[in-house]
Amino acid sequence: MVRWIWVFVDRPRESFAESAAFWTAVTGTRLSARRGDDREVATLLPPEGDACVKLQGVREGGGAHLDLEVDDVRAAVAGALDAGAAVVADHGEWAVLRSPGGQAFCLGPWSGAARRPSPVEASRLDQICLDIPPAAYDDEVAFWTAVTGWPVLTGAHPEFRALRGPGMPARVLLQRLGDDRPASAHVDVACADPEAARLRHEAHGAKRVAGGPSWIVMRDPAGGLYCLTHRDPVTGSRPS
Repeated sequence: MVRWIWVFVDRPRESFAESAAFWTAVTGTRLSARRGDDREVATLLPPEGDACVKLQGVREGGGAHLDLEVDDVRAAVAGALDAGAAVVADHGEWAVLRSPGGQAFCLGPWSGAARRPSPVEASRLDQICLDIPPAAYDDEVAFWTAVTGWPVLTGAHPEFRALRGPGMPARVLLQRLGDDRPASAHVDVACADPEAARLRHEAHGAKRVAGGPSWIVMRDPAGGLYCLTHRDPVTGSRPS
């Protein structure tokens, strides 16, 4: 059973300090001590509730990935393999895997987190969007449904499906791309007022890239893309 979800913002290691300054500022969090063999990981600590977002410096690329904390890691790994995952690295107590469509993720033991953090300035980083090529989309939806055990929610647009478990601090959005480029992922920030959020993010060094009917694509100071989406930052739902 999935007990908690972590959203990782992956950015180049040489930009770690710049990324940390930006993401703590726009999320109203503070940075934990850095850890890992190369001090490449830190947690964004919210003013209240349990943390659910981490920043990771990566050697290549960027984007995002997710970790799932579960009751039984070995059973979860076996279930993921049965659903079509491949093991990238098995560390016993936790494992790195890859979905059939190429999305990296981790399975680890539940650490006891249970309280969703509250919004800060009417926004909250609460979603990881998996950008999936059309040929792999149906298989990825089936895979992530099997691995999480969460119900599939249909969106306002046919290219979106969402998964969210009860009490989880973030949900997984599966987006069907319009072309067959490689799978990737990015984070989304739920905003009561995306335009107000855009101005605040730009004040900290982000730049607007594009816009849609209910979202704004942004680029952070380290070059990573993410979206400001018009959703209730408490519930994650689109406004009625």
